[in-house]
Amino acid sequence: MSRRRSPSERIADLLTDGFGTISFFMVNVVLFAAWIIVNAGLVRGIAPFDPYPFNFLTMVVSLEAIFLSVIVLISQNRAAKNADLREEIDFQVNVQSEREITKILNMLEAIEAHMKIAKQHDLELLEMKEHLNLDELERRIRKTMAP
Repeated sequence: MSRRRSPSERIADLLTDGFGTISFFMVNVVLFAAWIIVNAGLVRGIAPFDPYPFNFLTMVVSLEAIFLSVIVLISQNRAAKNADLREEIDFQVNVQSEREITKILNMLEAIEAHMKIAKQHDLELLEMKEHLNLDELERRIRKTMAP
């Protein structure tokens, strides 16, 4: 949303944006391949520092996986909070729109009466003019969604 983000939110966004790229993937492929080639003794003049079975590499990859998992969880939590906020904004706008439409319908009915326009009995219109009971609406929705 447009609100100011905290420093930790900016860092989380920066990390998520950086780690979620093909470039990051390719850097990992190159680094891990180089690590394995060097430590398999295939490069003359460089002594292996993590010989097969590459225990240190395993630890590095595990730590990277932990950090990436935490970053993904942070990103998902932020996305969920943003989605909740957007949902609440949509809900409030919809409730306000419903009030405004009901008010307009009542005003039109008053204009009809003032101008002595014969009106037809319209059940749908009568239903639209009723005040929206949000609790009842929620109850009906939950009832239809129940397994």
